[in-house]
Amino acid sequence: MDLKQIESFVRVAELGSFTRAAAALGMPQPLLSRHVRQLEVELRQTFLWRNGRGVTLTEAGSVLLEHGRGILHQVALAREELGAVRGALAGHVSIGLPPSLSKLVAVPLTREFRLRLPDAQLTLTEGFSMPMQESLRSGRLDMALLYNTPNSPDMDVNLLHREALVLISSKASADCHPEVRLQDQMPLADLAKLPLIVPSRPNTFRILIDTEFTRMNCTPSIVMEVDGLNAILDLVREGLGFAVLPPYTLSHFQEPHPLSTHALHSPRLMSELMLVNSARRPSTETHKEVRGMVAAVVKKVIQAYVQ
Repeated sequence: MDLKQIESFVRVAELGSFTRAAAALGMPQPLLSRHVRQLEVELRQTFLWRNGRGVTLTEAGSVLLEHGRGILHQVALAREELGAVRGALAGHVSIGLPPSLSKLVAVPLTREFRLRLPDAQLTLTEGFSMPMQESLRSGRLDMALLYNTPNSPDMDVNLLHREALVLISSKASADCHPEVRLQDQMPLADLAKLPLIVPSRPNTFRILIDTEFTRMNCTPSIVMEVDGLNAILDLVREGLGFAVLPPYTLSHFQEPHPLSTHALHSPRLMSELMLVNSARRPSTETHKEVRGMVAAVVKKVIQAYVQ
């Protein structure tokens, strides 16, 4: 086994295609195929099933993929730490961002990263909490911004911000439901009278809403489940319902103030935003620098939306 063979296999497995993997690696496809085949011959296992649409992993291939990612991750860390000996913070950093924050954070974070770490590489990935936790464990992500992450021995968690969710309405949604008087401050129980558009479980905001309504022995009126932030806000804008989200999600709209926010109380729906990384994978000086950078950027950009 050598690193080129492992890298070739991992990229083919992740992209599901020899053609796409060869393009991503800048390698001729016959050479890429030879690398994977040499790996299979040496380890006496079949790792990929070839078909007309690409490739799929065998059981042995799934095992090797996890080990291969770990090997490549450790090699990258070694290279980065050797670079740090020369006094340069370098290497590759992958960060997961939730949809509610990606639009707000991606540009200022990228600018700060390039300014302070010109020799390093940055990858930003948008995703939901549960898949991003798995990516942290497997090494596909170095760190991620997650909501309401429970304590776990394999995760290091740094609380960045506590945010009260708000009711989001539009003129169209208010006109369609005149029976409820929308106010700047509203009891949470009043939401039971409103048609809500919410993400499906296990979305952390949805779980928070369901939990608080259960405690109040009350049932929310959920008319639609939508697992897309922009789609939820568009539906609210068109008058098809109301949303319960952090106030900074309104940054997804370009035009000024198409939606209104209403603070909720009795009880408030408090969500915790955390910066999370794997406790089982070593951190480099570059990772430590970037964690501080992410925390500073997040706190700065959400200040304008704090109630």
